[in-house]
Amino acid sequence: MKGVIKNYRRGRHNANERQLVLEIDGVTSKEKAYALVGSRVEWKSPSGKVFSGTITSAHGNSGAVRAIFQKGLPGQCIGQEALVKEKEGPQKPVKKSKAKK
Repeated sequence: MKGVIKNYRRGRHNANERQLVLEIDGVTSKEKAYALVGSRVEWKSPSGKVFSGTITSAHGNSGAVRAIFQKGLPGQCIGQEALVKEKEGPQKPVKKSKAKK
């Protein structure tokens, strides 16, 4: 699967270069995003160095995910494609969102 790196996970004053927000093709809901938790992510720099990380959580309600990488990624990664490798083995149950009344 392919995804696009949208931004660092950040607050008002600080950005964490190890944690990034990704939008993955075909994932449009929080439930589908939670199904990818535990999957591996790889981004290849223009020099050929490969940075690898893991999807840890959903980010928001529109299907974006958070990924934590082993090393901080440079700013040139934002807007570029990352490769998502689906996890192998038994799947965890999908976390359901609470319905608003």
